[in-house]
Order: sequence, then structure tokens, then C-alpha cells
Amino acid sequence: MNMTFRWYGRDNDTVTLDHVKQIPGVKGIVWALHQKPVGEVWEKEEVKAEMDYIKSFGFHGDVVESVNIHEAIKLGNEDRDLYIEKYKQSIRNLGEVGVKVICYNFMPIFDWTRTEMYKELPDGSTALFFEKAKVENQDPQELIDTVASASDLTLPGWEPEKMARIKELFAAYESVSEEDLWENLGYFLNEILPVAEEAGIKMAIHPDDPPWTIFGLPRIMTGRESLEKLLSISDSSSNGITFCTGSLGASPKNDMVALAAEFAHKSPFAHIRNVKIYENGDFIETSHLTSDGSINIKGVVKELSDIQYEGYVRPDHGRHLWGEVCRPGYGLYDRALGIMYLHGLWDAYQASK
Repeated sequence: MNMTFRWYGRDNDTVTLDHVKQIPGVKGIVWALHQKPVGEVWEKEEVKAEMDYIKSFGFHGDVVESVNIHEAIKLGNEDRDLYIEKYKQSIRNLGEVGVKVICYNFMPIFDWTRTEMYKELPDGSTALFFEKAKVENQDPQELIDTVASASDLTLPGWEPEKMARIKELFAAYESVSEEDLWENLGYFLNEILPVAEEAGIKMAIHPDDPPWTIFGLPRIMTGRESLEKLLSISDSSSNGITFCTGSLGASPKNDMVALAAEFAHKSPFAHIRNVKIYENGDFIETSHLTSDGSINIKGVVKELSDIQYEGYVRPDHGRHLWGEVCRPGYGLYDRALGIMYLHGLWDAYQASK
């Protein structure tokens, strides 16, 4: 288990790499060029500068999250080949500086979706919250306004330039079915996977968050069948999964321990976090502690331990603790606590062998 920590850059994060160095056992930084417009090539000089900075603190930068995919590729329109070629060049440039995994997603328009950024928990901490009925009954613009007002820092998947085109994008997706989206994903992967193999990079798709339809938009990475279908698109060694317990686990239909047993070997990257699911379909993010949420984190880590998982792991979204002012879900303290919990589980399972 190669422990990592997601970081948003020198001028774009309340957490510094000096802070991260003080968390025991963190080997790498999960990074991206977050200020880069979606669809543009990540140039050699840019990626080298970021990688050199990360390495100067003693970390590896093996994992990039995310090289976001332009909507033209998801829509499969006449511009997709142009953006696929740019994506290929970004893969090549990242491979040259030693990147081993690229996390990406194929969610139309919206990335992760939450209705409240700082919902208070019983212990006084706050966390990201999803109110299902609110999403089903509100205008998408209300959600955009909620997310935009939550932080002055970048929020991946909610880029202002994309949100400004929201009506145009919704109109474009009116004729796109789940089958169409699968076809467009297959086209994209068949184009880029040979390039990824040559660059020594594994592509790891992130599940939809949450794993169901939002505002009538097609969602396809939602559970076991979709993970299986994704892997059937290509047997390339570069075709893989980002195993996210919080995204898939938001649906009670998904048994995360069983999915870990089946798919961990095809997941070069794992996000481990906990959520508490309510009977009405709402959910809130909790501490990583198994008993605090609805996901059997202990069981997931045991499955990883049983196969001597050597992939990259990071704590995912954390609560906001002790008055910390930070990007929603991405403070220092709770993610550090999560890392120590995951280390403790791993060490205990390894010792029991």
C-alpha cells in the first residue's frame, strides 16, 4: 500500500507540503495542473516544474488526479478527435516525468455533486452532504451557485468557464443516452490506451459521484456491472479503475468489501473514505472510522492486505475540524487522521499473517 495525499498546488491549497511531510507514512503527492483549462495540453515544462517541486520535499508524484476530459469527447461530437489528440500529448508528457497513474472520470457536465459543503455533524465538525430530494427538485443553477460560493479555491469539475455554458451543455446532452456515453468512452479508451501503455501509465477511471443519475444526465460508472463492462472495453494493461469507496459506497446496492475482493487487482489507485447513508437516500461524509459510517472500511483494507496491494491509496474527503478554513472536503486534519487509521488497519492485518 503506497500512501499518498491529494494536493492542489502552491498557490491553490491551504495545506502545504511541509504540513504533509509531518504525516507518518505518506510517500507521494497526488497532483494536477488545476489552473489549466480543460482540454489543453499539459506542456512538458509545466509538468516537470510541478514534479520537481514535489520531489524537492521527498515525495514521489506518481499519480495525477485528474487530467479532465473535455465535454466534446463525452458528447462524441465533431471536435472530439482534436481534444483526444491533445489528451494523448498530455499523457506522453506526463510519462516523461515519471507519472505512473492518471485518474480521470467520464461524468457529463458535473463532477462530484453535493448540496451542502459544510453540514454540521453531531460532534461539531462539518462535512460534505448530499440531500437527494433537493437535487431532484432544484434548478441546476442553484447547485452551481452553492458550490461556487463555498470556496475561492478551484473546485475540480466545477470550472467557471464550463458552468457559464450550463444551458448549452444541458441542451447538447438531451440526445445522449447511457449507451451513447458508453460508446464515446470506448472510442476514447481505444484511442488513448496504446499511448498510455507506451508511456508506462495506467488510466484509472473514477466512479460517478454519487453513482446515479443527476438532473437527468446519463451516468454509467455506478457499480459492479459497470466496472466489469469498463474492463471489457479493452484488455490493455493500462485500462484500470480508481477504487473509490465513498463514491460507489454512497449506493447501498454496492457491497464495497465484495467489490474490493473482485476489482482491487485492476485498481492501481484507491480512494478510501466513509459515508453515512440515510434511508431517504441522503448521505453525509464522516470520519474514516468504520463505525462512524455505512461502509466497512475495515473489510476493504483487509481485502487489500490479503492481496498485498501495492497500488496507490489516499484518504479521500475529510471533515472540517478544529476551525480549519480549507477547500470543502480537503483540509489537513481529518485526512491525516484518516491516514493513521488506514495505516493502523493495514499494520494489524499484516501482523496477523
